[in-house]
Amino acid sequence: MQVGLAVAGGEENPFSPKAHLIRYWNKEIRNDIEKPSFLLSKASPLTAVQTAVFAKLAAQNSLSTRLPEFCSAAHLLCFPDLGPSLESHDKDSSFSGYVDRNFTNYGTDRIGGADVFKNYSPEVNIPVNSFRSYSRHSTGHDDKFHNYAFEGNVVDQSFNTYATKTTGGAGDFSKYAESVNVPNLRFTSYSFQTNGREQNFKGYSVNANSGDQSFSNYGKDGNGAENDFSSYGNSSNVIGSEFSSYQRTSNGGQDTFTAYAFDGNNPQNNFRNYGDGANAAVEKFTSYRDQSNVGDDSFQSYAKNSNGEEIKFSNYGKSFNEGTDKFTGYGKDATGHSIGFKIYGVNNTFKEYAEDGVTFSRYTNVSSGPEESANKLAFSGSLVKRWVEPGKFFRESKLKKGVVMPMPDIKDKMPERSFLPRVITSKLPFSTSKASDLKKIFHAADNSTMEKIIVDTLAECERAPSRGETKRCVSSVEDMIDFATSVLGRNVVARTTESVSGSKKNIMIGSVKGINGGKVTQSVSCHQSLFPYLVYYCHSVPKVRVYTADILDPNSKAKINHGVAICHLDTSAWSPTHGAFLALGSKPGRIEVCHWIFENDLTWSVSD
Repeated sequence: MQVGLAVAGGEENPFSPKAHLIRYWNKEIRNDIEKPSFLLSKASPLTAVQTAVFAKLAAQNSLSTRLPEFCSAAHLLCFPDLGPSLESHDKDSSFSGYVDRNFTNYGTDRIGGADVFKNYSPEVNIPVNSFRSYSRHSTGHDDKFHNYAFEGNVVDQSFNTYATKTTGGAGDFSKYAESVNVPNLRFTSYSFQTNGREQNFKGYSVNANSGDQSFSNYGKDGNGAENDFSSYGNSSNVIGSEFSSYQRTSNGGQDTFTAYAFDGNNPQNNFRNYGDGANAAVEKFTSYRDQSNVGDDSFQSYAKNSNGEEIKFSNYGKSFNEGTDKFTGYGKDATGHSIGFKIYGVNNTFKEYAEDGVTFSRYTNVSSGPEESANKLAFSGSLVKRWVEPGKFFRESKLKKGVVMPMPDIKDKMPERSFLPRVITSKLPFSTSKASDLKKIFHAADNSTMEKIIVDTLAECERAPSRGETKRCVSSVEDMIDFATSVLGRNVVARTTESVSGSKKNIMIGSVKGINGGKVTQSVSCHQSLFPYLVYYCHSVPKVRVYTADILDPNSKAKINHGVAICHLDTSAWSPTHGAFLALGSKPGRIEVCHWIFENDLTWSVSD
């Protein structure tokens, strides 16, 4: 007989994970203060019978055999397993409203025509699409991806041997993966051995957050191919791009990177063996990583063993808070090449660099004088508006009744997931040394989004604590209670901002209350991590003050929300490139920094 979550009369089933959580809370916490409903709602939806079944499978290392059922019943983040597409489509198709599809060998041997992917997978939480051997051996065939995966969340797209051995035709990626969160976009052997094909990436991953693009063997052995990257990764946050063996042993290729990674925050770009052994190629980097914050680029063996390469860097790397560029083996053993650097940034390292055929003109010196410093300060204001959202960080003086200030978007943008019961998580690996086991359980392919999610979260959880920090990753509310009470004692309260009302608008501060009388206090803040099941990163840092405040509509003065804010009084260990210092105009250790507790995050503190 299957045991459900509730029994007759609407009372909580005493065997449900939520009922167990409530009992545990009442036993471990010594007060009667109301429990946050959002946190109780994160308890596992599994029934007692389901919990027992899946716990047994976990103990037997067999959960992977029942993954779809497990993910659905436990409300987890899992990607669909995409099998080969057996669907038939009309010639010159227009694809709209598709999601979670595998286009395998689609468009093979096509002559002429076009396929249009417009508004494909828009506003989907976890779009997963695979294009394998798409448009292979085609002639004069065009592919257009417009508004593809727009405003998605965790986006996983794979293009494998796409357009292999084609002649002519064009691929157009316009507004691809715009305004998405955590994109993982992979192009493997894309345009391999093509002849005269054009690829245009315009507005690709604009306004995206914390993701990666990889181009492996892109355009390899091609002839006369043109690739134009315009406004690629603009205004994005911590976007990484990997170009490995791009245009390798190709002939007459032309690549243009215009405004690539422009106005972004800490873009990371790695070009390895780019153009290795290529002939008569032309590459132009114009306004590359311009007006970005920090950022790092690595060019390893770029244009190595090439012939007649023409490479132009113009206005390259003029970032605010300069990043680092490393050129290792650049142009090594090349012949007939011409490489020019014009108006180039600073902090550059050149090792084993070609001695001939390289010219440098007008390196930028950011410490040249007061005029340069003034420009830099003015420049920072435009950056703040781009990627440091107004109101995301503020000074403690703002928490006064009557103050009008912007509120950032505090909405939870993580995929919805639930905790797993302890009896299951105790049987699952949770360490980088066991990452391969987790990949197997959750069907995470190499270089996939799921692999990145697993590896990144494990690395963050195992990272050594910063100075004065006490930290722990928890996979149940019970674990969270254990950690909070170990730091603060048993008379604790879990606080969070009441709703998202006021987000992205100006608000007025109403009545303000300082926890612990407004004195410096201890707290344990918990933030969601991206993982297949719900995991929170909880930590306690020294020298904080915690406040609650009524949030009012600045026009009507009506109360619209009740917020929780935490102020960090010691910022001396923070990075000088932290967005708070750009937004507030200071440096580590010189000011306190405050921020709101966002939706579905919380901070624990001692009860007043």
